[in-house]
Order: sequence, then C-alpha cells, then structure tokens
Amino acid sequence: MKYYFKFSALLAALYLLTPFFLSAQQTDADIVGHVLCEGNHIPGITIHLKGTGRGTSTDQTGHYNLNNLPVGSYILRAQGIGYTAQEKPVELKAGTTIEVHFELQTDLIDLDQVVVSASRNETSRREAPVIVNVITPKTFQNTQSTCLAGGLNYQTGLRVESNCQNCGFPQVRINGLEGPYSQLLIDSRPLFSALNGVYGLEHIPVSMIERVEVVRGGGSALFGSNAVAGTINIITREPHDNSFNFDYSAQLYNAGSIGHNFNLNNSTINTDGKSGLMTYGMYRQQDPWDANGDSFSEIGRNRAGTLGFRGFYNPSDHDKLVLEMHYILEDRRGGNAFNLQPHESDITEMARHNITGGGIQWKHFAEDNQSFFNVYASAQYTDRNSYYGAGKDPDAYGHTTDLSLVGGVQWTSNLHLGLPSFFTSGTEYQVNRLEDAMPGYNRLIDQKISVAGFFVQNEWHYESWSFTAGARADKHNKLDAVVVSPRAILKYDAGKWMQVRLNFGTGFRAPQAYDEDLHIAAVGGEAQIITLSDNLGPEKSYTISASTDFWFTGEHISGNFLIEGFRTHLTDVFILEQAGQDEQGNMKLERRNGPGATVAGLNLEGKLLPARWLQIQVGFTFQKSTYEEAVKWSEDPDTEPAEKMLRSPETYGYMTAQLNASKRWAISFSGIYTGSMDVPHYAGYITKDELVHTGKFFDMGLKIAYTSPLDGTMSIQFYSGVRNMLNNFQSDFDIGENRDSKYIYGPREPETIYFGIRLNYE
Repeated sequence: MKYYFKFSALLAALYLLTPFFLSAQQTDADIVGHVLCEGNHIPGITIHLKGTGRGTSTDQTGHYNLNNLPVGSYILRAQGIGYTAQEKPVELKAGTTIEVHFELQTDLIDLDQVVVSASRNETSRREAPVIVNVITPKTFQNTQSTCLAGGLNYQTGLRVESNCQNCGFPQVRINGLEGPYSQLLIDSRPLFSALNGVYGLEHIPVSMIERVEVVRGGGSALFGSNAVAGTINIITREPHDNSFNFDYSAQLYNAGSIGHNFNLNNSTINTDGKSGLMTYGMYRQQDPWDANGDSFSEIGRNRAGTLGFRGFYNPSDHDKLVLEMHYILEDRRGGNAFNLQPHESDITEMARHNITGGGIQWKHFAEDNQSFFNVYASAQYTDRNSYYGAGKDPDAYGHTTDLSLVGGVQWTSNLHLGLPSFFTSGTEYQVNRLEDAMPGYNRLIDQKISVAGFFVQNEWHYESWSFTAGARADKHNKLDAVVVSPRAILKYDAGKWMQVRLNFGTGFRAPQAYDEDLHIAAVGGEAQIITLSDNLGPEKSYTISASTDFWFTGEHISGNFLIEGFRTHLTDVFILEQAGQDEQGNMKLERRNGPGATVAGLNLEGKLLPARWLQIQVGFTFQKSTYEEAVKWSEDPDTEPAEKMLRSPETYGYMTAQLNASKRWAISFSGIYTGSMDVPHYAGYITKDELVHTGKFFDMGLKIAYTSPLDGTMSIQFYSGVRNMLNNFQSDFDIGENRDSKYIYGPREPETIYFGIRLNYE
C-alpha cells in the first residue's frame, strides 16, 4: 500500500505543476495551408511545428491552420502514413499569417514513418539506428485481427502461439525466444508485469492501438530487464482530427461456436490544436469450441470489455501534457461443463481480470529547439480471481493482485561531442508488487520487485556514417550487484537505396516469477505447478546482428528488401525440469539455471508494390535454437533429453497482399507458415511422456471489403472473409479429462468465417 501512496503523491505533484506552465500568449502568429499529392488534396496529414507541442492534421479538404504560434524561426513538418515526410523553415511574427503549402510524394514503404522505440525519441524509420518494424491499424484490418495477439504474427521474426488447450494462454516469440524474453511496453513504459503477460496479448484491443513498434534483438540498454529478444511497444491512439468509427464483426469457428466483436473510436481536436481527446471502447464475446467432440474445449469461452482514453493539452508553446487511462475486464474459461460451477466440472481453467491502468507525462521543448525534457509516471493494477483445477477439486480457487508502477525523467539534446550528435539520458524507477494465493495447492507467491535504472546514449553523425553507443545500469532488488547492459550500433547510408547496420547488445533476466509461473495447467487429471529454485540466479544474454536494407522507387514500381543475420548467446538459461510431486500428487516443475544456449538465424523481409493498386509483403525466418548441453524435461528414464529449445521451429514466416480493385472494392490475402518443432507431451491420456516432432502448417486467410461513401464525411464498409481457409489445424489433441492441456501447437484457430460492418466519419 505504501507504493500506492508514493505513486499517488507523484501524480498529484505533476498535476499541481500544471498551472505553473507558461500560459500560451495570443501572438496572432498563424500558419494556413494545404497538402497535395499528385495534384490531389490529402486529408489526415499530421502538421507539426518542431521544437514545440503544437500540431494539427489536414481536414477532409486537405487544408490546415495553426493559430497563436510562438514567435521565432522554426521547422514545419508534414507527415503521414504512405507519404514521404517534408519539412520547411518558417519565420513566425506576431500579428502575421503566413501560407505554407506541401507537395508530398507517395511512400508506400513507410520509410519516413515516425517511431520512438529505436532510441526512446521520435525519429523516422529511415534514420533510426536499429531496424524498427511497425504494425499499423491497416494490418489489423486487412487480417481481421481483433486484438494485439492476432496482428503480431505479421512481422518477421515474430510468432504467436497458444500454450494451453483449456484457457488459450498465448505468448509471442521473437527470434525463437519464448515470451518472457521480450519486453512489452505501453507507450514506451514497462507496465506489462508477469501477471499481465499470461493473457495480456488478448487484453489489448485494436481500438486501443495507434501502432505497434517491434525491435528485434537485445533492448536492455534502453528498456531494462527482460528485453533480451527484443521489445514490442504498443503506442495507444492519440487524437489527430475530429473523427469517429464503429466496427462490428461476427465469426464462426469451423461451423461451431460463434463470436462477436464491437470496436469504436472517437477523436476530438480543439479548434486551436492545443488540446485533444481520443476515446475508445471494445466488447468481445466468444463461445467455447470443441475440436474433437469429447465435450472439452480447445478454444475457451471469453467475455471481455475495454474502455479508455488518451488526451493532450498544450499549456504553452513549448509544453505538452499527455494523459492516458484504460480499464479492462475479462472473463475467460476453458474445460468442460460450462453450465456448472468450476469445481463441479472435470476440468476448468478460469480467470476473471479487472485491470485499471494509465499514465501521465509532461514534455518540455527548449526555446532553441535543440533539447527536450520528459517527466512521466504510469501505473497498472490487476485483480484476478481464478480456478485452475481438475477432478472436481473444491480447493483450486485462487486470487491474485498485481501493482506495477514506473516513473522517470528523460533529457535529450543535440550536442557537438567531437562530431554532431544526439544525446539521450535519463533515470527510471519500477516497482511491482505481486501476491498470488492458491491455498488449495499450498502456494503463495509474495513478490516485491523494485528496479532503479539509469540510461545514457549518444549518437554521432559523420557524413554517411553514424555510431551509437549507450548503456543502462539497473539495480534489481533480487540481485546483489548492479547490472550494466551496454549496446553499440554502427550504421552506414549508401546513398538513397541501401543502409547497413551492425548491432551489439546485452540483456538479462532476473530470478523472479514470470507469466508461465502464474498459469497452472491440467495434465493427466492433475495440476502442473511451477516453482522457483532457491538457487535460481540471473540469466544473461549477448546479441550481435548485422543487416542490409535495400529499397527502390520507380515510376510504377517500388519495394524494400531486408536481410538480417542474428546470434544470441544465453548463459545460465532458465529451464523447467520435473521435480516430483507435491503432497496432493500434482506434478511439480522447477525453474532452474541450465546450461548455456545459442539462438542464431536469418530474417528475410520484402515489400513490393508492382502497381499502385497492389501491395505484397513477405517475411521469413531460418533459425537454430540449441542448448550447449541436452536438457532433461521429463523424469521418465526412457525419454531423450532435449538438445533443441522446445516449441521453437527452425522455419516460420508470413505473407500479406492487398489488392485495391477499385475505389470501393479491396481484397486482402494473408498467410502464416509454421515449420516443424519438438513439443513435449506428458503422460495422462497417453501412457508415457514423449517428445513429438510436429508437422508443418500454413494458415491462409482471405478478406473482401466494399466501401461506399454516404456523404462528404461519412462512409460505410461491408466485409467478409475467412481465416485458416484450408483448416490446417492440429488433429491429435488429447481426449477427455486426463489430457495434457499444454500439448497444443500450430495455428491458434481452425477455419473461421467472419463478416462485419464498419462506419467511418472524418
């Protein structure tokens, strides 16, 4: 509770500082203009006065205006998805209105898209020191993904899998490393705790997402512990204009259960562009689905709802205050006998979540436009009631609470440290308070985590070269020594058609409970419980990658191709080994430090636009994930130890294609390929533990959409499609109450038909 009061005091202090921000003066220094592309006015283009918090978007006629701007010399930037950014110098004088018009070029490769995950600062993808891939709302729409989990599959090196036949516990792997090796961020803040990581990929609806930024490779130098495989940064929606959209869809699993999804967004901007508010909401309902007729679900029942907002206010020309809040409710259940209480069923895995979170930040831009100061604080509280049990166990209920707090200060500046450079430094403090009580299993996790971090980074520029060096020092309360995570990046621009990057970074994972530890699976009619070894120490990583990025733009064709090699070496790897049974006969798995491991491979990614009406994107990964010494995963003496990391295929990838047949008709194709992998299968339904080498899968989807304008500002879209249209799905699920619920692999859904309607007002 003391953490709550400390954090509340911090929020109150930030709030009380607001009246002392400099008030905006009525300068009557205004800018008006329009944005064109090939002679056509372009709506929805963001116009930003660099070095200030002032900005707006073009209206439906492609025009914009900015009023009462600060007097002086500035740079005005126009940018939008699908267009190259353009900047123009402006001289602003009191009582004077100037016209500034932009003529943008199409950039369907999105090299000029602004990202923040490369260096904790806004920069374009082209200028970023590391490769940053972006998932936009367009990707979620074209693939009919209703939450974060659905869209992550469509990025190179990423793979989302289901880890439980009962509750559908999902996780995302980056370059083959399982979920806890990746740091999930909300607006660049590490609010995703171990508890949120269990089902959190399905807690974030598309209505909440502005974009998702993915950085592969060690990110601990900027974002601290757990960013070993990379970072996934969820940028929540920010208001850009006055608009509203509503979306409803229904889906049917393989002629079985039905689901419904409702999403809505509303964006409002003040006429002077100094304040705005984005509100969003979602409701999802999914009935359980049984794949093999044994009355036990392979996809569980789900009821979920989300409400939230993000707003900003510019109290002065050089200050911006941003506030974000979200509220998430979810009730999921898998197993059988859904009409009965959990303890009256043969198997039930149930979790009811109540999540409240948000954050506040103050951004200050120096008057000389050369430096930037940011103070932020965020919090998220989760309350979970659960039941993980089998055999009508009345004692398998549990209750979990989780509080995550993060606060920090960051300063960035353009400096001259021998060469022109961009300097970033800051400090961050994180607290996590977890209490997970399951009295029936005699288990209580009472975990208090606090991490104090300091980070510094500088990016030097010389002609076509740039060199970035940085480090982060973390003092984790579970570790005696301070952990220092350095990184270094060398980048070379070979004209306008190629970039080469060489990257080295380190990372670590602390000895604490992770998402899988807070999920209890049913195996052979008994629970499978994970505990931590008393001697568990930290796990460390060393990653090196090299990439070459090509792009070309012609009159009728453009494209982008990336080849990236990576190698991550892990020491003292966290492994799970069978450790007998508890007093009630439940299987115990203990997390211990194992031998070292190496994950190495090649990412290939391409985007091709052979015509303006056709866009194709493909990504593929080849990798090897091996232990230095074989790891024992079963107590059965007849089972072979694992030399490769389990559930990690050596090949996987994706493809998307969008065909705009006309202004009203659009057709989207998508596909997810999953190669063979080794999956453990524990005894229960089968007589002995065995390691299964799975087959290969290709999950192909199709969507057709028709959009009709209603008037100058409104449009309506009707769409229909199918996911996994070949029904390429696991066929050897265990049957009955003695099944191994973790024996699940391949596509997360069977053939799924859907249809929907979307209403847009802009």
